[in-house]
Amino acid sequence: MDLLLVVVGLIFILLGIAGCILPVIPGPPLAYVGLLFMHWTKFANFSSNFLILWALVAIAVTVLDYIVPVWGTKKFGGTKYGTWGSMIGLILGLFLGPIGIIAGPFVGALLGELIGGRNSNEAMKAATGSFIGFLLGSGIKLIASGMMAFYFFKKSFAYISQAFN
Repeated sequence: MDLLLVVVGLIFILLGIAGCILPVIPGPPLAYVGLLFMHWTKFANFSSNFLILWALVAIAVTVLDYIVPVWGTKKFGGTKYGTWGSMIGLILGLFLGPIGIIAGPFVGALLGELIGGRNSNEAMKAATGSFIGFLLGSGIKLIASGMMAFYFFKKSFAYISQAFN
């Protein structure tokens, strides 16, 4: 039974890492589920505080992933038009797959700024901020999911070493 839990946990960890690159997959929550599967084996006994902390990290990083592109737009001089455009672009991009999720905030911020009367250079700068925000959000997800994978594999190696002894 433990082997099945480890294999299923590994699948979730790998999906979690993939979710950091493929925006349609919620990476950190899936990586967290992988940790839970490892916890349910007799080889890994994560503390309640550890599990609560990583649950909060997974939730926070997932929420931040939607906020950071908007922050990037504002940071690069975007107006409320660009901010709203970035949010609308992100939401619409969800329906267009991975490319839509990547391009949505950028195109939304660009169009929002242009509609708001900004010149093309200013609009492009705000849209670039949105894209940088997207990359930053992806990086944060990758760090969180990578840390969860580290703890998973640390316990997995303990399982493997005990299985062969």
